[in-house]
Amino acid sequence: METKARILIVEDEADIVEFLEYNLDKEGYQLEKAFDGLEGYEKAVNFKPDLILLDIMMPRMDGIELCEKLRSEPGFKNTIIAFLTARSETFTQISALDNGGDDFINKPIKPNVLKSRVRALLRRHPKFNEKASKEVLEFGDLSIDLESFTIDIHGEEIPLAKKEFELLALLTSKPGKVFKRAEILQKVWGNDVIVGDRTIDVHIRKLREKIGNHFIQTIKGVGYKFTY
Repeated sequence: METKARILIVEDEADIVEFLEYNLDKEGYQLEKAFDGLEGYEKAVNFKPDLILLDIMMPRMDGIELCEKLRSEPGFKNTIIAFLTARSETFTQISALDNGGDDFINKPIKPNVLKSRVRALLRRHPKFNEKASKEVLEFGDLSIDLESFTIDIHGEEIPLAKKEFELLALLTSKPGKVFKRAEILQKVWGNDVIVGDRTIDVHIRKLREKIGNHFIQTIKGVGYKFTY
């Protein structure tokens, strides 16, 4: 990465902060640290980190509260937030993710694992992800790259025929809008090709088989719409 990422460490245990600082500094990252939630918020606002390594159990404001507060502000929309925790309870993880967390790093962690996890997390950030700078649409686990004509589901690339992709691209261009059959025929197949309604139905069926039934909804007698 030509531009070194800015990483904020928010952790109340000094020895863990020292460990993280030592190993991440060797990677050339720009670092800042805080020892409780309120200080973490102040540092985040001023430092504008790309990645926050955030402990859950902290004084003054816990990690989940801080994450929720940051996610409520537009300036932290793309900030990657990974929780540092030794706690493995399912309810803790669910609460953290529900309030805007991106991932977990379990303590204790080995230096090489830490560096690898941080690199992987930063690849999710648009600043360090070449793919994110392209025309990519994201709908939950479904990712549509309009430049390369590819789609991914759960990180797995799914092959689509050209017309299947064009049909999906049309429906996802305005999620929730009902596209009438005549509009679909005109925009996907054009005026020079004579096809019937059955052609649309077949392509919709093939799309559902590949991406799942829940994305495309049939509006009887009208057409189709994309939902997620």
